[in-house]
Amino acid sequence: MKITGIRTVVVNAEMRNWVFVRVDTDVAGLYGWGEATLEWKTRGVVGAVEDLAPLMLGRDPRDIEQAVRVMKKHSFWRLGAVGMSAVSGIELALWDILGKSLDVPVWRLLGGKVRDKVRVYTHLGLGDMRAVYESLDAAPLVEHARAVVEKGYSAFKAVFIPYTHFHAPVADVDKVAKMMEALREAVGPSVEIMVDFHGRPASVGAALAYIEALAPARPMFVEEVLPPGDTAGLAAIAGRTSVPLATGERLIERVEFDELFRARAIDIIQPDICHCGGLLEAKKIAAMAEAVSIGVAPHNPLGPIAGVAALHFAVSTPNHVIQEEMVGAVPWYFDVVDGPIRMVDGHWQVPERPGLGIEVDEAMAAKHPFAQEVMHATNAVMEDGTIVDW
Repeated sequence: MKITGIRTVVVNAEMRNWVFVRVDTDVAGLYGWGEATLEWKTRGVVGAVEDLAPLMLGRDPRDIEQAVRVMKKHSFWRLGAVGMSAVSGIELALWDILGKSLDVPVWRLLGGKVRDKVRVYTHLGLGDMRAVYESLDAAPLVEHARAVVEKGYSAFKAVFIPYTHFHAPVADVDKVAKMMEALREAVGPSVEIMVDFHGRPASVGAALAYIEALAPARPMFVEEVLPPGDTAGLAAIAGRTSVPLATGERLIERVEFDELFRARAIDIIQPDICHCGGLLEAKKIAAMAEAVSIGVAPHNPLGPIAGVAALHFAVSTPNHVIQEEMVGAVPWYFDVVDGPIRMVDGHWQVPERPGLGIEVDEAMAAKHPFAQEVMHATNAVMEDGTIVDW
């Protein structure tokens, strides 16, 4: 079996352009789909897939570990987030091919089933961009939270930490405390609440001020309380709070995760399967985490193929805790990709179709062609004009 072609299909989903990757083989009717979506880097990722394709042509798609090594080693330059997203998209497609060729679901090939269902959480507004990133008052937060719970979710994430520099103003900290209190009062103690800081605090002190404000409502975890890379800062915070810490969505490959694990600076690691190198790399990161008693909750606000890949990962990974999803990002989320995602009582069910179990409707995809993503990160500006983390 040989790879005969690799191409991308781009689908605009308002804030993100989903980048789907198709890998064709010389076996009639046998091909695979992956996803390489990376916010605000669509053109770069599509170009990276095109750059990597010549390295893959003529190779056996079932030699997945070797394929990834070729793409990384024979690229010479370190690939970074853009290049590794392209690698991830191709890698996922290879798993899809392998599963189809053997007539088994991908999770069977990743070690088999370790759970009978996968707990999931969504964002406020079910992933709608305005509800996720633009609700900074208690009333809309509570309204969105109740709607999520009514849809059957038992966990959700909110993003309501203000844009912050090195200091957390008292008024902002008090507002965060009141919003979190309102959320907890609205949904009760049986619903898990996660709060994403988006790396906005630029100092340990600022991050701790907000964490302490959230702590009485007992969040499941707080995410990216500092910008990525500040392991010493995370370790300092971990020593001063009982609130579980999570991070990892902007780290690439397992070498970047190693320092966090060695420092025991977090409780939950959040690799993104579409950025870190694919399913095999994510499994290796999860194994490293398990060795130091850290759980895994993969980052996944992306498209439907990314969601299905995360499902197969979760079914087969012992230290998986909960899975992020944003199936409400656009009303037609499930129209472009026919897949096995099925939620019952806040859990995804185990898929049984061969491969990833998906099919892309390219005619439907063509109705949503590439468009410039909403540049929401440009809102991250302080009152005095200081540029800060989104």
